Amino acid sequence: MANAISSIRLDKLVAHPDNPNRQSEVTFNKLVRNIERTGRYEPILVRPHPEKEGYFQLINGHHRWRALVKLGREAADCVVWDIDDEQTDILLATVNRLGGSDELGKKLNLLKRLNKRMESGELAKLLPQTAKQLERLTNLKMPSRPAGVKSFSNPMIFFVSDVQQGMIEKALSSVKEPAEEKTRAAKRAVALAYIAGEFLKQSKD
Repeated sequence: MANAISSIRLDKLVAHPDNPNRQSEVTFNKLVRNIERTGRYEPILVRPHPEKEGYFQLINGHHRWRALVKLGREAADCVVWDIDDEQTDILLATVNRLGGSDELGKKLNLLKRLNKRMESGELAKLLPQTAKQLERLTNLKMPSRPAGVKSFSNPMIFFVSDVQQGMIEKALSSVKEPAEEKTRAAKRAVALAYIAGEFLKQSKD
């Protein structure tokens, strides 16, 4: 895979539909300002588009591409890698973890697709997660969106030991749950946020 930098027109770059990386608007605006101020950015990683001849599919650099479009640039510095779908999925699941955050549904799609081709143990050698975490994630089912609800709250997934789980459960049960929250999950989310807030206050003292 050569690492030569090529200048490619922005209208020839196509976002990958399963890119799980998301960046807040605040962070994105900072990226735009930095590129505008310095004129510098890390070259965007792309591959020849598998379906559109003469186009390139983004692998790493979706936000840089958007920033350049917003700045009115015509082309971007890119590194073109001739790689297949499996290698692309692995890169989407790894390099994009270095900035922004993952959109859970698309991340699960990537992991499940990779898990069909490779065992969890082999995937764990390439991805940030352990084999056990990969098994849990690939078996996780996204809830269907209730009627009338436009969006979900941000999901958070992390794995804890039995001892840690006991401590967390005990801490959550000690916080008075707000009556205005209707579901148990919503009440626990508020309780967890309260505990995190208290921890941050103590760390400043």
